[in-house]
Amino acid sequence: MNQNRCEGQTSDESALVQRAVRHDAEAFGRLYDMHVDRVYRHIYYRVGNEHDAEDLTQQVFLRAWQAIHRYKKTTSPFVAWLMTISHNLVVDFYRTRKDKTYLEAEVLADGPASSPEHVAETSFEQQRLRKAILQLGGDEQQVVILRFIEGFEFAEIASVMKKKEGNVRVILHRALAKLRDVLEEERKQI
Repeated sequence: MNQNRCEGQTSDESALVQRAVRHDAEAFGRLYDMHVDRVYRHIYYRVGNEHDAEDLTQQVFLRAWQAIHRYKKTTSPFVAWLMTISHNLVVDFYRTRKDKTYLEAEVLADGPASSPEHVAETSFEQQRLRKAILQLGGDEQQVVILRFIEGFEFAEIASVMKKKEGNVRVILHRALAKLRDVLEEERKQI
């Protein structure tokens, strides 16, 4: 899995982006390799279904390739542009869906040495957290996922969401308060 953090583009990545903008398929392929895991993980966390996440991830990169000539380097890294595309596709995905079966999808625990009990407990906790996050509003969901799942900095989240950094911090604060309430309410019901 690619462990690139989103602290800005490296000079190598910038060169690849410049080549890709000129429709260099090899350069775009390398950008794909650099970011596909991250985009997939972001989408999977939002849709909770492996098949849908794979399809949407491929759509992100197809749309990125089709629109690469319009990409303009800003203060945000290339991956932020990809995350914007993925967010828009996820929003479109839910507009066309009526059911909520994505909540039933399994999340497998990391680590082959885990005991079956640990795997089951971790899976349960991940599902519980995903369900709680999915009860948040769209902006709140996106901020929580970008901050805690993807490890984006506040400035990067602000760039992806086209909001001010202070607004992102407020959204995150409210989202965490709502998550706490949702999880507490669920705990009372158990």
